[in-house]
Amino acid sequence: MKINFKKTYKFAIKSALFISLFAAGFVVLMVVLFFGSKVTNLLLFGIVCLLIIYLFSFIVLQYRVERFIYRRVKKIYDDVSLLESSTFINQPITTDMETLTREVKKFATDKKLEIEMLQMREEYRREFLGNVSHELKTPLFTVQGYISTLLDGAMDDKNIRKKYLKRAEKGVERLIYIVEDLDMITKLESGDLNLEFSEFDIVELIQNVFDLLEMKADKKKIALAFENYHIQPILVHGDKDKIQQVVENLIVNSIKYGREGGFTEVAVVNLTKKKVLVRITDNGEGIEKNNITRLFERFYRVDKSGSRTEGGSGLGLAIVKHIIEAHKEKIYVESEFGIGSEFSFTIEKAGLKKPELNPKEIYSKSLKINRLKK
Repeated sequence: MKINFKKTYKFAIKSALFISLFAAGFVVLMVVLFFGSKVTNLLLFGIVCLLIIYLFSFIVLQYRVERFIYRRVKKIYDDVSLLESSTFINQPITTDMETLTREVKKFATDKKLEIEMLQMREEYRREFLGNVSHELKTPLFTVQGYISTLLDGAMDDKNIRKKYLKRAEKGVERLIYIVEDLDMITKLESGDLNLEFSEFDIVELIQNVFDLLEMKADKKKIALAFENYHIQPILVHGDKDKIQQVVENLIVNSIKYGREGGFTEVAVVNLTKKKVLVRITDNGEGIEKNNITRLFERFYRVDKSGSRTEGGSGLGLAIVKHIIEAHKEKIYVESEFGIGSEFSFTIEKAGLKKPELNPKEIYSKSLKINRLKK
């Protein structure tokens, strides 16, 4: 490591000067008192003594102080290096206390933030594992309970057998649903799930989702509609199936937590020349502010009672977020508890990017142009 001495010379110069003045003055005084001499000779003798003593004092003080401080500072660096801070290890050792204090404070602050982040991740990991365990245990125990009942003798009754097998089947379907959603999120996060981009009409896609969820909405008498009844087709660029899943998940959520006899409205707004904003609004339960920041976490539920009466895997909004981010777009949420919620996301308009021609296509086009000229 390179040694960088900055302010110790000032200390050594002043100290050596004081020592030299005192020593030279003392020597001259002793000579005058005991031997006597001319003033000129004494002055010359004093100056020579002063210079010699000054240089000697400066060298000794500088060396001793530097070595004294350096050994202690190096010990601090060695102790810090044990914590594997590569940025700190690679810096030159400095005996400037102000610089050293600043560097150590910065190092301590960085480590504190790192520890806090690790604690947050550990807390999130424990919560996530607990949620996964709960989500998987519920359908597993349901299936196990019905099958155990059938094995204990209920198999002989045809009506009970059919009813229990159907309920067990629903539990298995829920397990498959959770596992498939987890698999999709994992692929989206790791980038293994390739998006198939194409141009499609977002208005038509939303209408298809309305038709698909019409019966589900009718059970709670929730009206599904566009905010603008005379909405025109709007072409966008993205993965059609994945965007449909985003719209479906958001509308399903809106129906789940919507009011009996309420509404869910969808608006498609020209945000900029390049972007479209899809906005889904309802007059449902709404979300408390302290829950909004965590809405898109896996298995996070606003209702902490543990109730699963509304069904779902608890991964719907997490999937929505990952799909939108995979499109390099943004998703927003606004909600007021007791009034309703609004989810919106951006998507690129179609026709903005011209398709690139490969060399063969360019060559074939040039041949056609030449033939037309002839």
